Amino acid sequence: MMAFQSASTQAAPVFERPILWSPPTRAIAPIALEEKSRQLRERLLAIAKQHQRSRLASSLSAEDMVITDVILRDVQTTQQDICTHIDIFTLETGRLPTETLALLDQIQTRYGSGLAVYTPDQQAVQAYIEQNGLNGFYESLKARKQCCDIRKVAPLAAALADADAWITGQRREQSVTRSALDLHERDTARGISKYNPLFDWSEQDVWAYIERYSVPVNALHYQGYPSIGCDPCTKAVRAGEDPRAGRWWWENQDSRECGLHVHN
Repeated sequence: MMAFQSASTQAAPVFERPILWSPPTRAIAPIALEEKSRQLRERLLAIAKQHQRSRLASSLSAEDMVITDVILRDVQTTQQDICTHIDIFTLETGRLPTETLALLDQIQTRYGSGLAVYTPDQQAVQAYIEQNGLNGFYESLKARKQCCDIRKVAPLAAALADADAWITGQRREQSVTRSALDLHERDTARGISKYNPLFDWSEQDVWAYIERYSVPVNALHYQGYPSIGCDPCTKAVRAGEDPRAGRWWWENQDSRECGLHVHN
């Protein structure tokens, strides 16, 4: 007689946890990293000399922390050519992960200097919530971009109102929308210059610099998050996925920008 296992005695299916993205550990040659670091400082120095009111718009990403390290370490040396002409600010949208907010305190502790923080207009935020709900951005691309406009684009405009140049941590490798990125662009909407000093850096370059100089970074990077935005709009990604696959993951890949860099 053939024996059958009852449902209660059958082995439960085994589900393997997906392997999540993690910061690359492949080392680059020390001399190559030193050359990258020197070139980055020279780029920032050139921007500082050319403009009087340059500002780094930091999302507190790994890339932005590399640029921040160069600028704020300049404060701690006798060579203050960069820091005196480049200010750093960040946008506190009201929906950031706690790990992102914690990084602000780490920056203050590490460098003895904090970042300027810009927040959205609370009346505009409340009006959006009343019309769309707290998480109405999941319902349509229009609703999501409206939320980004209120929480990010408008505060960015305020932060750059009297700037003559802004600096970003964008890289060509990050997404299809950034593949043609150049070092210098023109922000025609604001009539100012825009610089992407890490445009030709690889992910390995970024993380090699972070390790070499012990740069503080968002703790979520070590939990599978290569790109981090607002908490409800960001998730961890699998190893091998597009680095920005966890940003607005419910949308088409070609539309995954918040509106800060629409010309890309």
